[in-house]
Amino acid sequence: MARVLTSALMLAALSGPALAHPHVWVAAREEVLFDAQGRVEAIRHIWTFDEMYSAFAVQGLGKDGQPPTREELAPLAKTNVESLAEFQYFTAVKTGPTYQEFGEPRDYSLEADAQKIVTLRFTLPLKTPVSAHKPITFMVYDPTYFVSIELEKKDPVILKNPPSGCSMSTIKPEPLSASDQSKMTESYLSGLAPGQDFGVKLAPRTLVACP
Repeated sequence: MARVLTSALMLAALSGPALAHPHVWVAAREEVLFDAQGRVEAIRHIWTFDEMYSAFAVQGLGKDGQPPTREELAPLAKTNVESLAEFQYFTAVKTGPTYQEFGEPRDYSLEADAQKIVTLRFTLPLKTPVSAHKPITFMVYDPTYFVSIELEKKDPVILKNPPSGCSMSTIKPEPLSASDQSKMTESYLSGLAPGQDFGVKLAPRTLVACP
């Protein structure tokens, strides 16, 4: 996704003084999908983008001033999801200290509402479904903080077909230290080397546990 966004946002960056990240804002709703054996098998992402990115995404699409169709946006949906692979799909799922690996995304789409605000949906399967008898933690964030992902205020995370008695809680991140706040500059965040993970400091954690 970062590759897709860069061309549109480069013009904004050049039009004024350097600004700190983020450049793109996403309101996220997440669904934790369970299989028939009661294991977590996938995360379903529903991400609604800000007006600036949405305007870029729909530029030149649609007829007679109407929002573009899902079919018109399909190539961009494919490009966005494929580009996210480099960043682990902005998703981290842990059981204890172990990070889970993901399979190929499926069921992806990009849609524009009547105001031409776009929403990306895709399902990210775990390579191996995991039991939630031991707590599972997952986070959704951009490591470079180029994209700010905030959970929706209402029903931000939903458990789909969980076993009886499963529970879920979301923990907000601790406020940034003075040292980290001083690093919130364009030059620092743009210069992060691969593998550096600043965004995790700003990511809420969702904990899922089943009896």
